[in-house]
Amino acid sequence: MVNLRRVPVGIVGASGYGGVQLVRLLMDHPEVELVYLGGESSAGKSFADLYPHFGNIVELPIEAVEPDIIASRCQVVFLSLPNGLACQIAPKLIEKGCKVLDLSADYRFSDLKTYTTWYGTERSDSTTAATAVYGLPELYRSRIAEASLIGCPGCYPTASLLALSPLLKQGLIVPETAIIDAKSGTSGGGRQAKVNLLLAEADNSLGAYNVARHRHTPEIEQICSELARHEVTIQFTPHLIPMVRGILATVYATMRDPGLVRDDLITIYNAFYRNSPWVKICNSGTYPQTKWACGSNSCYIGIEVDPRTGRVIVMSAIDNLIKGQAGQAIQCMNIMLGWDETLGLPKIGFYP
Repeated sequence: MVNLRRVPVGIVGASGYGGVQLVRLLMDHPEVELVYLGGESSAGKSFADLYPHFGNIVELPIEAVEPDIIASRCQVVFLSLPNGLACQIAPKLIEKGCKVLDLSADYRFSDLKTYTTWYGTERSDSTTAATAVYGLPELYRSRIAEASLIGCPGCYPTASLLALSPLLKQGLIVPETAIIDAKSGTSGGGRQAKVNLLLAEADNSLGAYNVARHRHTPEIEQICSELARHEVTIQFTPHLIPMVRGILATVYATMRDPGLVRDDLITIYNAFYRNSPWVKICNSGTYPQTKWACGSNSCYIGIEVDPRTGRVIVMSAIDNLIKGQAGQAIQCMNIMLGWDETLGLPKIGFYP
């Protein structure tokens, strides 16, 4: 007899932008049932108190974060928490048999010393951290399928690594020459009030921030080093754009073979991502826009070669809240549970 029972899932940290995206997507997922929403400051409120437009759809309250209770009710748990909190909860959930997907930086690093250096939090969960798999399905699909703990990538690393991976894996560029120039909408800064994200501050303005010291830098370098099979240092500069959603990462690097042309690289990228349904390689001469990806789990990649400078230019566009956060976490969940990785995820963005 076919088991028609849906898999029970929970979200810890449901009140933020990542949490609300998870709620929206999981409510429409055909194989899961959302049974738990957790939070500290919002505990005791209904989800509709925080997001009134869910009033007639989500009737769950926000509950206190108690790992024993969560584990007794949930088979899969998404942790959408500030950095430094997931590592306090995840070991208890894993011990009780839950599959855990962490959307913070806590389980993205193979070396916890790197995490401590960049995030300033000392850790005592090295045993648990050693079991974590980096949740970029296009690179680590087989590892994700066997994992119980996923460290879901940041939004900047997702866009940047999808642009860089074929070049590094195939040895097509000089890795140390790679420069990432990336722009993000304001939702990447979260829902908490911050002066630089106020309309009066961000609107009609464009500026870089955390230059040469953004926390996503070591995350990008870790994966680039693995792909290149030696330690790689990357120049990464993020910018804030006066829009709500989206990331555009433009990557520049010196090519090893100056004889390669744009169509050669498009062929290489299409072959590299042939089994990756969420990566769309643009036709020759077409460059991606963030609006194409808005509301979907897709990543659009455009490629150009400048024969004058000998550089390749790769442009990568994603929705930072979907492919860069909640959607990618659900994509990983689908793989962990043996489902089609496109299940329950939006294929077409909101346009215009």
